[in-house]
Amino acid sequence: MAIDVDQIKALIELMVGNDLSRLELRDGETHILMRRGQPVIATGLAPVPAPVMPAASPAAVATQPSGTPPAAAAPASNEVIIRSPMVGTFYVSAEPGAAPFVQPGSVVNPNTIVCLIEAMKVFNEIKAEVSGRVSRVLVRNAEAVEFDQPLFAIEPA
Repeated sequence: MAIDVDQIKALIELMVGNDLSRLELRDGETHILMRRGQPVIATGLAPVPAPVMPAASPAAVATQPSGTPPAAAAPASNEVIIRSPMVGTFYVSAEPGAAPFVQPGSVVNPNTIVCLIEAMKVFNEIKAEVSGRVSRVLVRNAEAVEFDQPLFAIEPA
């Protein structure tokens, strides 16, 4: 296989221009995998103590919007966090009204699609890249996400 440097440069510009952290292409026997940034591996993390907060009054609790996920707690020492590889909009299913790809209790393997992230009108399938059981979904459907934002907590198998 001859390497076309101009084609590689065009792929790099595509990644940077669309804020992609991974690009994979297959064409017959040719396979190109490009990644930007450092991989984030959450294994054996020590639990971080939660800050002590004064007790909330019933009125304060009643004013919190319903449907808001609780603040993301520190991962348990056995959890692996699936993080967003890009900036975009998080979707739990392929189309509105469809069943979510995964939910708490779902068993996943490295090739399981866990969500879609839409960036620049392109829907990117996000795979678990780990085997285990979904313990928490940390983002609401149709919510904007940032690069490296925690999306799911997984209990490894």
